[in-house]
Amino acid sequence: MKYLFLFAVLLTAQLVCGQTALPVIKATSGKVAIKDDGFLDKDAWSLSPKTRPDVYTAERSRKTKWVTFYTDIDSIKVKVTPGSKFDFVVLLNGKDSCYTRIASAITAESMAASSIVIHDTIPFTLTAVNAIAVKAVLNNTDTLNLHFDMSSFDVHLTRDAILKRTSLLANQPDAVAGKVKPNYNNLAKAFKLQMGSLVLTDPPILTTNQTAREMDGRFGWNLFEGKQVEVDYDRNLIIIHSKLPAKLKGYTKAKMEFVRSFPVIKGTFVIGEKKYTGNFSMDTGSELAIILDSGWGAKQGFPTDLKLIKTSVLSDPRGVKYEMKIVEAPVFTLNGFGTNNIPTVILSGRLNPVGFEMNYLGNGLLKRFNMVLDFKKDELYLKPNKLIAVPYPTSS
Repeated sequence: MKYLFLFAVLLTAQLVCGQTALPVIKATSGKVAIKDDGFLDKDAWSLSPKTRPDVYTAERSRKTKWVTFYTDIDSIKVKVTPGSKFDFVVLLNGKDSCYTRIASAITAESMAASSIVIHDTIPFTLTAVNAIAVKAVLNNTDTLNLHFDMSSFDVHLTRDAILKRTSLLANQPDAVAGKVKPNYNNLAKAFKLQMGSLVLTDPPILTTNQTAREMDGRFGWNLFEGKQVEVDYDRNLIIIHSKLPAKLKGYTKAKMEFVRSFPVIKGTFVIGEKKYTGNFSMDTGSELAIILDSGWGAKQGFPTDLKLIKTSVLSDPRGVKYEMKIVEAPVFTLNGFGTNNIPTVILSGRLNPVGFEMNYLGNGLLKRFNMVLDFKKDELYLKPNKLIAVPYPTSS
């Protein structure tokens, strides 16, 4: 009878656990493909049994959407809504349990209402190459030069800056002494980053090979999810608001959309009697004015006979060469405001920085507008500033 009772208890416990147990999919390869809101990335994910949970942050969207994980032999399809999280297990080779979470990029915390009014102020300098440069202090000791890049995410530091200007390799004394190569995947904890009066706790630190000239790194828009970011070029201030400023006289409002988590806005070329409207990522990390994707240009029938300013040839790390043309576009409008004679970069058909069709507005153009980016309602407010009439450079 004791064994029968024990069996009954174990059976009951198993049923209870079965109701709350995490879903399990199988894999024999550590590589996973992910389809996120219609975009399939075949090499998106590597399974990690040691990380519990290993979090995949879905591309940002305020709409309900689906994310599917594909292993080499199995798959799981998950519905993602703003603020949601979903946990499951990938059983690798029948023995290693890889605890995995799919999380919305819009966190529940950023959606929550707050009665606390915050206006954190960050002074900046507009550099000679149009970078929004900010003095930052990491872990109370390390001073860094960072730039605000609206087409980037999190905090990225160059490897050189990490080695020479921070204590993030303090746990690797031989690397600091130059005896071995640093392991940039094993940095010491970054527990605080201060920029002006803004303090970020436990900021995510990543490495990068690319940043604006003379900068140690950059910080992206997603650090301010659920807030309003005011960029005032007249006063050289970034102000982080917890609520939309009440007085926005002279500003016009437009919808801000997101493509693969990049904030994009509508812009229009006016050339002769025709208009060419498209989505443009706001790349304040670029010193250029406008960069056009050749695929978008071909679909739009964008003119190929505009005044040529310059041609350049770029080489990638493999030595493959790409042609880049800079032409002069007569008129470009943004939020109802126009600017004239804009040097516009047209990329060659093979050159695509992010792997999918995307146009860019660089800070050579954006610096001419004070802006408020509302990451609560996904809206953009623009107003021309003192730089609106500054002539564009005649060469790159």
